[in-house]
Amino acid sequence: MSTYNEIYSQVENLTPEEQLRLLEELAVLVRQRVISQHHTSSKKFDRWFGFLPERIDALEFQLQLRREWDE
Repeated sequence: MSTYNEIYSQVENLTPEEQLRLLEELAVLVRQRVISQHHTSSKKFDRWFGFLPERIDALEFQLQLRREWDE
């Protein structure tokens, strides 16, 4: 498994565009993890889970559109 310093070194070698893309995708990953942890820790809303419409992550939506444009 790579260490933080090894990964940081690899990121430094990416182009600015690649670094920005990585940053955006990491932000989505962290948001999803935080949302997932929030859902599992908030028991008082469990009875409503599945009833309320799913929220759309704006950044993930934007990244998905960009990926489609690149295809």
